[in-house]
Amino acid sequence: HADLCIQAGINFEGINQEVACGQWEFQLFAKGAKKAGDELWISRYILDRLTEEYGYYIEYHPKPIKGDWNGSGMHANFSNSTLRECASQKTYENICEAFRPVAKEHIEVYGEYNDQRLTGLHETASIHDFSYGISDRGASIRIPIITVENGWKGWLEDRRPASNGDPYKIAGRIIKTVKSAKV
Repeated sequence: HADLCIQAGINFEGINQEVACGQWEFQLFAKGAKKAGDELWISRYILDRLTEEYGYYIEYHPKPIKGDWNGSGMHANFSNSTLRECASQKTYENICEAFRPVAKEHIEVYGEYNDQRLTGLHETASIHDFSYGISDRGASIRIPIITVENGWKGWLEDRRPASNGDPYKIAGRIIKTVKSAKV
């Protein structure tokens, strides 16, 4: 899949095995929300066609097998010129706080059955709460430690989107919220 994505011109950044048996994650990087959405849909298409050749299919449900382990998310890393250049913890906190009053609106577009994954367990925040924190895998939004180490210059990671989410809707909602932040 990685090779096919790279051949298709997709900026495939990495792949790793996850907690649940048979669960794999891949990372893409694209500048711009539309391009990121395009590349995710194309990479999913490539993955689905590839697995068909071998008699398999990909399950995008965020909790495909019930049990005491992690579900499947589609974490959305995002930045803009402010996040990449501000050098201000307060600016990062203001942007994160802009997500708090619209958390429900985000969840509404972050994928179906996400309530089964966002339980507050297994490196997730509860679907009913909003939180953020530095290097906190259990937060709604994680501030990567590398961002802090780089003097508050970098990106944020929204950990709430489900593996079956529509990247265009997710990116659109994130952009709307970031634009509303008081920075």
